Amino acid sequence: MGDPSGVGPEIIAAALADPQVTSCCTPFVLGDLGAMQRGIAVSGTELRVEPIDAVPFTAPAAGVIPLRELSSLSPDQMAYGHPTPAGGNACFKYILEAARLCLEGKAHAMATAPINKESMNSAGHHYPGHTELLAEITGGHEVVMMLAGDKLRVTLVTIHEALADVPRLVTRERILSTIEITHRALTRWFAPAPRLAVLALNPHCGEGGMFGKEDKEIITPAVREARERGIDAVGPLSADTLFHFAARGDYDGVVCMYHDQGLIPLKLLHFDDGVNVTLGLPIIRTSVDHGTAYDLAGTGKASAASMKQAILMAAQMARRDAELKEQQ
Repeated sequence: MGDPSGVGPEIIAAALADPQVTSCCTPFVLGDLGAMQRGIAVSGTELRVEPIDAVPFTAPAAGVIPLRELSSLSPDQMAYGHPTPAGGNACFKYILEAARLCLEGKAHAMATAPINKESMNSAGHHYPGHTELLAEITGGHEVVMMLAGDKLRVTLVTIHEALADVPRLVTRERILSTIEITHRALTRWFAPAPRLAVLALNPHCGEGGMFGKEDKEIITPAVREARERGIDAVGPLSADTLFHFAARGDYDGVVCMYHDQGLIPLKLLHFDDGVNVTLGLPIIRTSVDHGTAYDLAGTGKASAASMKQAILMAAQMARRDAELKEQQ
């Protein structure tokens, strides 16, 4: 459910009111009963919540949201726009339980609403975000963040890092790993023979070393090695022009060196309907590509498009896994 003080409950309600969502999967919520009931009221939908004790469960009637209650927060602990340690601890519990259910095969995928990292940290859970937490609780897997929409998919070599730290973190090994994980994921779920663009770190690919040597000495060898391993990757390519070609369909994915290099163009094209996908996990995890939107929480004005697309993409990926399993 994400942070109960944010837009999570209301965008979940709006997404689950869409027949397109409920016709493609059997959704249920891990969260707080009071927060979810409040979210339904804010969303203006005709849904109602039905508590469940365990998963799997009997399929619900139309208009019913099955909810496994993992917290029971007071109004003060989930006031709109005011994150609290109690809310942060609740978010942590929701994520743990979702991951456990997926690891045990009791759920086919998890789709997460936004959390507040500060409130989660104030509750004693010190993680930069969902991605790093899920990597740890699923076994320390090497993971890659992908943001995706119909026109563009980007993956990140570095994620939540200070820009000043990025050059030393962009290593040949890390770039190659990101390319490989991206290639495997796109092949498995989205494109049978993916073509990847790998971005430069510096303007104009460093201009032969005038603006930095990382592109020539680190990124180029990583791309060369990826190609030697049979991956259709090209680069380094200049970020100031590449996205035009990627958005028109020349590439199935773009490997970016740092957070804003990839997320600015992605959100320019897919601000409402972008989806965050964690690649490299042993489970399927998607998420909205936006934050808690405290300024909109409780107003009913928050768009549910990203939440809806996150659920639809998770279901699509799970169906693809089922098809692959049948072919084995």
